[in-house]
Amino acid sequence: MTTPWTSDSAPASDSGVANTVTLIEGTTFCISERGGDIQASGSQGLFARDTRVLSRWTLTFDGIAPTLLDVQQVEPYHATYLGRIPPVAGLGDSTVLVIRNRHIGDGMRERITLRNLAATEAAGVLRLCVDADFADLFEVKDGRTQPLDHITRAVDADGIGISRTRGSHHPGVHVRADGEPDLAPQALSWDLIVPARSERTVTVHVAPVLDGVRLTGHHEPSDTVGYVKPARLFYEWRHGIPDLTTGDPGLAAVLERSIEDLGALRIFDDQHPDRAVVAAGAPWFMALFGRDSILTSWMLLPLDSSMTVGTLQTLADHQGALTDAVTEEQPGRILHEIRFGLTAVDLTLGGARVYYGTADATSLFVMLLGELARWGGDPTTIKELLPHADRALDWIENTGDRDGDGFVEYQRGTDQGLFNQGWKDSWDGISFADGRLPAGPIALAEVQAYTYAAFLARADLAHAAGDDVGHRTWSTKAADLKQRFNEAFWIPDRGWYAVGLDGDKQQIDSLTSNIGHCLWTGIVDDDKAASVAAHLLSPEMFTGWGIRTLATSMGRFNPMGYHNGSVWPHDNALCAAGLMRYGFVNEAQRVITGLLDAAGHFAHRLPELFSGFDRDEFRSPVPYPTSCSPQAWAAAAPLSFLRTLLRLDPDFPQQRMMCAPSVPGRYLPLGVHGLRVDGLSLTIDVTADGWHLHGLGEADLSVMPPGDHRR
Repeated sequence: MTTPWTSDSAPASDSGVANTVTLIEGTTFCISERGGDIQASGSQGLFARDTRVLSRWTLTFDGIAPTLLDVQQVEPYHATYLGRIPPVAGLGDSTVLVIRNRHIGDGMRERITLRNLAATEAAGVLRLCVDADFADLFEVKDGRTQPLDHITRAVDADGIGISRTRGSHHPGVHVRADGEPDLAPQALSWDLIVPARSERTVTVHVAPVLDGVRLTGHHEPSDTVGYVKPARLFYEWRHGIPDLTTGDPGLAAVLERSIEDLGALRIFDDQHPDRAVVAAGAPWFMALFGRDSILTSWMLLPLDSSMTVGTLQTLADHQGALTDAVTEEQPGRILHEIRFGLTAVDLTLGGARVYYGTADATSLFVMLLGELARWGGDPTTIKELLPHADRALDWIENTGDRDGDGFVEYQRGTDQGLFNQGWKDSWDGISFADGRLPAGPIALAEVQAYTYAAFLARADLAHAAGDDVGHRTWSTKAADLKQRFNEAFWIPDRGWYAVGLDGDKQQIDSLTSNIGHCLWTGIVDDDKAASVAAHLLSPEMFTGWGIRTLATSMGRFNPMGYHNGSVWPHDNALCAAGLMRYGFVNEAQRVITGLLDAAGHFAHRLPELFSGFDRDEFRSPVPYPTSCSPQAWAAAAPLSFLRTLLRLDPDFPQQRMMCAPSVPGRYLPLGVHGLRVDGLSLTIDVTADGWHLHGLGEADLSVMPPGDHRR
């Protein structure tokens, strides 16, 4: 049996997802056919909190299913499906238009309108067939749903109730409607007469029942479309983001899509309804992931700090406190993911909802807190989170360092956990150059790089607090780690860093994109940076669309491999930032323009990943069939590209801001208006004649070119 996080089950199956429509709102999502029906097979359904609460939702009029005319989706949580009832024999044109207006959010509301376009009345039975299997998200994702046993279907005074008993769980769903329908255990029917040139509308409400609680939908009958909760939250999000302007229509479309997708991927904790965090991706990963949420928040921070604060606070609330081999919880450790479904809660984690098997999220947590402070984050919030950062650092230096050699390693606690626990977490994501798989514990290069940056972040936080001893202590730890890393991971005869050290401390010598993450954090020695940059942009690694995860010369290279030759936008964003950090401006621009060009072939939405074929082989980037879209850190990648091109790096505790835009001419003029930093509202305008930073007012802030990366 596969588990929610074992990469034997990832990437997701593509059955039932292609050529469908996906709506998202919080932890609710709906996958349907383009005409609006949800079929009883495949991956379609209405999902709430990792449980499929509708597995069938099909509409007919007089026994005839509408044929698709169009689907219109303006907001992530709302779509209008347009269909027609085919004409009767002998007539050329249809006369009945079917409009299905669907909103989701802790359930679903659908308004079904029959519009009669004829000069005579239309009469018939409108029938909506309904069913639910209450399958766990991962059962659906992997195509291994269980037989429909222990299902109860009943009609009550208000509608149809369906429930299922699965061990200690009793999930259910309730369907009610106006228009006085005839009710059966699996269908609602209306005998309708639609006058000539007129229409009839019925509204149906779907309310999931989870853990004995009927969820309150975000679309009650009194709601108007513009004021329902998802619409209000999305409006507030979109209008709180600084204005981004560019002379390039393609870049403008990419940035607009990124902001919309990140708004759609926000989820809210029931215990803290005003605290937003970002889910990893749709449709299968609408949950908080430590690594994904942190890196996404990092990339988004210049435009919105609320996601960063919400992510840090939520991760701190769930920070490891106990030692548990099954969940891999350890004191101070930051989680890998939170799940609600039966597979995670009962079958894998013995009743727990949180899995901690990640090697990098703990260091990234400290990094993100330090970055929030550099951007002028609220001092009270930072002070409240600082003890959590210190607990995380204690895990890094002790439990996370399994053998006491000063490096963070991972090895799963049971055979149910992730075999690999870095960002390349598929079972074969880490390999030697000849294709062999290493034995653990494994110390990954980028994990040590993140740890180095975490030490520096803690040093800066200490300095800001006037703690000179702490500043010296953490700065010394960072310098020591940098020296030991460059000695242990550098492969002199190859000119790149090993992706990791295996259980025998042998270098895992494959050429991977992970070395670009090392540039990003600054752990790379200056005398090695040029070689790293050259390898990243070599024909083995750079496709023209982006940097591959694994070089073509490596034993496990596969351009259609999940982590073994594909191109990941977030990975490239970190590589580009690292290249720019070390002064490789042209190289960084090549990576960024390649990815932005690729986005134009994906309707301006960068997917989670795409295949790693050369740009000169095919006219457009080749999709990866099961890629999440939208996916959080892919959506955030263009925002990271923007920051990299602006070469923007504030340090408000030190009262300075590094800024020296280096933007390709095709994107000019480029502007960011309303950038909020430490209470200021800044504007950066870049033209062919130069750049200007406005909004500092009387702030005692030095603006200078990017600072020295050597620390």
